[in-house]
Amino acid sequence: MKYLKILSVIGSLALSLIATSAFGAERLKMATIAPGTSAYLTMTTFASLVNQNQDDFDITVDATGAATKHGIELAKGKLDFCMSAPTVHFFLKKGKAMYQKLENHAELAEKLNLVMWFPYGQYHYITYADSGIKTFADMKGKKIFFGPPGGGAWNTAQAWLKMSSGLDVKAGDVENVKASWSSAFQGFQDRQFDVYVNGGIAPFPQVEQLALTNKMRLIGLSKEEYDANDTINKWVNGLPGRERGVIPMGVYGDNVEMSHEIHTAGSAVGIITRTDMSDDDVYQITKTFWDNVEAAKASTPWLRHITMEYAVQDGGMPLHPGAQRYYEERGVVIPDGSKG
Repeated sequence: MKYLKILSVIGSLALSLIATSAFGAERLKMATIAPGTSAYLTMTTFASLVNQNQDDFDITVDATGAATKHGIELAKGKLDFCMSAPTVHFFLKKGKAMYQKLENHAELAEKLNLVMWFPYGQYHYITYADSGIKTFADMKGKKIFFGPPGGGAWNTAQAWLKMSSGLDVKAGDVENVKASWSSAFQGFQDRQFDVYVNGGIAPFPQVEQLALTNKMRLIGLSKEEYDANDTINKWVNGLPGRERGVIPMGVYGDNVEMSHEIHTAGSAVGIITRTDMSDDDVYQITKTFWDNVEAAKASTPWLRHITMEYAVQDGGMPLHPGAQRYYEERGVVIPDGSKG
């Protein structure tokens, strides 16, 4: 039950930061993806720490919709912060994948700057232990939720299945479940489909929640299978932000079956802002978060994966000048590709 209590506390923090604001503070809008994801946890914690430790800004968080759409809304001035990923930004710059029909994609990409990258976590392919699914190949003909349609997670999750097994959702080898993050998680709990895919830093609270009342199974590649798959290795190294994710054997206890340590997709995601945001404002917000996150790590273990070195890695998007000023003051080495 301790994990449910943790989620309850985090949820209360998020509701608190949305419902309250400092008198006279400038209201800023942040968008992220739905509760239950590592991105939601990180970004609501970011907003909460900023709101609690200064009086000039109040960040309200909307946790609905897809990050791919949030980036467009941010570039158009409808938001102040949102989540993105190196791969998503690359697709926007080049007009590929979900942005291939967007005529002014390059212009919009130029209006976005980075505040910080953070780990999205490992992609978990989850099924019930009594489902009969023990490998990716067993998923043929099954109903699978890869993420909200058109989102970055959907693109990664379905591509990983194809590279790992040859099963292609676009060819009809599996049935694609179309849903939001929250409705899909509820649907999976009600056994409306066979496999649920989500990314988070192991031990991921959603998996722990499922395992409280059911025997679950994680599906994935062994280290040997991963290393021998040239397509996967080329894909992981093909774009900034893609990583090898490792789910340690036994990290979820006896109620989650794992036949081996799982090597899966991992990725960087981040908090981004508009290029026209004030340098001083972004500097203050960035400083407030980092000056207070260390104390929070003592009681929130997953925050220990959030580091300044990871935050400034070269993900193909330049840092906002205000954020860059703070990292430089702290002596963080900034790759040339991240410099504004």
